[in-house]
Amino acid sequence: MYESSKRSHVSEAVAAVFPKEVTDQLFDVLHLMSKADQLVTAPVAVFFSDDHDEDEMYAMIVQGDLAPAQEFPLTYSGDKPFLGHGYILIAKDKPKTIYLDFSEANDLSQLKQN
Repeated sequence: MYESSKRSHVSEAVAAVFPKEVTDQLFDVLHLMSKADQLVTAPVAVFFSDDHDEDEMYAMIVQGDLAPAQEFPLTYSGDKPFLGHGYILIAKDKPKTIYLDFSEANDLSQLKQN
């Protein structure tokens, strides 16, 4: 599950909101957790904390009720307009690809207007 040999794909909607530097780190975390046998289900959800400083922010991977949620830091010193919206990303484990997209729980109406 979530093997590092799989291609990583980010939906167009997510790529329009989140910098590649951030999504690349999310894939790195998924690969590390997979290697450490910490991922027990697919898909997993990724939530972002509004707390951040100039070069670090925090995210959390949630695996339903099958494993405790795990918070981790992400290093990013650019603008962070994607924080404060309550965005939830879903990492889907497909046969050849790990696919990152917005959760259906997100209100993306503001994105569609831009």
